[in-house]
This record gives sequence, structure tokens and C-alpha cells, in this order.
Amino acid sequence: MKPHAIILCQSEERVHYVYTPEQIERIAGLTELRPGVFTEEMLAQGDFSDVELIFSTWGMPALSVEQIARMPKLKALFYAAGATDGFARPFFERGVKVVSAWQANAIPVAEFCYAQILLALKGYFRNTRNLKCRADWEKAHKMAGPGCYGETVALIGAGAISTLTKKMLEQNKVNVIVIPSRAEHRTISLEEAFSRAFVVSNHLPNRNDNIGVLNGKLFESMREGAVFINTGRGAQVNESELIAVLEKRPDLTALLDVMHPEPPEEGSKLYTLPNVRLTTHIAGSINDEVHRMADYVIEELERFLAGEKLLYEVCESMLLTSR
Repeated sequence: MKPHAIILCQSEERVHYVYTPEQIERIAGLTELRPGVFTEEMLAQGDFSDVELIFSTWGMPALSVEQIARMPKLKALFYAAGATDGFARPFFERGVKVVSAWQANAIPVAEFCYAQILLALKGYFRNTRNLKCRADWEKAHKMAGPGCYGETVALIGAGAISTLTKKMLEQNKVNVIVIPSRAEHRTISLEEAFSRAFVVSNHLPNRNDNIGVLNGKLFESMREGAVFINTGRGAQVNESELIAVLEKRPDLTALLDVMHPEPPEEGSKLYTLPNVRLTTHIAGSINDEVHRMADYVIEELERFLAGEKLLYEVCESMLLTSR
């Protein structure tokens, strides 16, 4: 007998952005899926006592234990997105499994960083900004990077994105050093990483103790022509100190996909400094890539129904608020 299921999300638009009609059809073929998208308000107005499975994505409401208790048969929540910190704990209290597509979301970020790192090692960003006419050719050519083979890249943070990026880079014989977010787990300090690596890529988790930890002293210590990439969180960078260093050292390059605030305030020098490139938070899953997250939770559904071990189940110790 198929389990009863609903799609729960505060935004129907986001559901249809992440789940294609074909993917919803796959879920409906494996479950008794109620048609439509249900919101938190709708849960209070109907009978959901038969619901055993919930599917969601960005816009998942933070339900209370009491609200979840109105679904006494609920066994699992399948979340086609990343972090579950904002809503998972009450489900754990009710003994409900929580599955997240956080590993799927790591793939496009790693791909984005990998591409930028390879270009950075070739000196692409500095080379192109110094090449405006024929007379610039020789000067710009001298600003080429060291290349990939045997060069050192530092990944700050040791999570899924960092792990996948490291694996990609090692195919190019790049020397990758990984600096865990917890100081007690490090064998290399942040200071050594910034001074040794030609490219430093930030992947720190979103914890309060990481706010402003990447400061001017670290940026000032970077090698001639070095590149800093941030796809982690903007608040982890002391932006005023970064800007001051970039003004003083035009040889450096900052590639920022995240900022704080985001977008930067009108008049911010991040918009005008020639050695800064901003992107609009595009490293994570966007457009076609978001459907990979739906595929991940559907594959988990198949494992769940077959009684197999789940690959992407979230446990309470994984929540940032538990660390």
C-alpha cells in the first residue's frame, strides 16, 4: 500500500521552480500524493492525520511540535534544498526522519569554485583587467599566474563543498590544503594558509564565531597576484578591511559571490574597485540545477520505501545550532 504524502511549502512558485511536472509525477507514482501545494495555514484547516510523508523545498514552514502532532502517522520529511536548521528540530522530537538535498546543492558551488580557481591560477582575472590595448600586451602577459600544476590552493572550511572542490582540483595536480572551521582541528593556521596559497576560497559554515574572521591582516599577507574567492557568507569577511587592502594592493583579486549586506549598499567600493568581481549569489543551485535537488530526494524516497539505508538523512548533531 502506498504511503500518503503532501507537498508542504509557503510558496507554490518555489515548488514548481524546484520540482518539474515529471518529478512530481514520479512522486505521485510512488505515493498517494494529494494534489496541490499546502501551506502552514492550510494545515490548520483540514484533516492531515493520514499523511506519512512530506515533500518540500525553500519556503518550508517552521512547524511546531503541536502542528506536527496533527499528523500522527508522519514518518519522513524530504527537503529538496540545503540547510534544515530553521525547521528540523521539532520533527526530530516527533521521531520523524528529515532528508535534505544538501549534497546536491554542494555540486554547483564546487563546480563554480573549481572553474574560478583554474582561471585564477592562470592569472586570468589580473591579466584581462590589464589588457586594454595593443601597448598593454607585454605588461599584461607578465602578470599571468603560476599555472595549475603543483600550485597551492587553500580551502577554508572542510564541509561537503570544500571536499568536492578538493577532489576536482586534485585531478589537475593542484596542491590543496584544507583548513577546518574549528581551530582545534587545524594542522595549518589561517595565517599560514593565506600566506602560502595563490588562491584562497572561503567555505566556512554559517556560525556566529565565523563573523569577520577573514580580516585585513590575512588579506594583506597574500602573495603577489593572489586571488580570494568567497562563496561562503559575506559576514565572514571584514569587508571594510578587505576593501582597504584591495585599494593598497591592486595586484590582488577578490571574486565575491556573497557579500554583507547583499547586495552591497549603493556607493560601496565593491562596485567600482577594478580588482573586485561581484556575482549575484549564483554559485549555488540555480535554474536547471535545482532539479538535481528534487532528484536527490526522490531517490531517497525510493530507498526509504525499499527499507534501504538513507544517504542524505539529517541528524540533530548536523544542525548549526547544535554545534
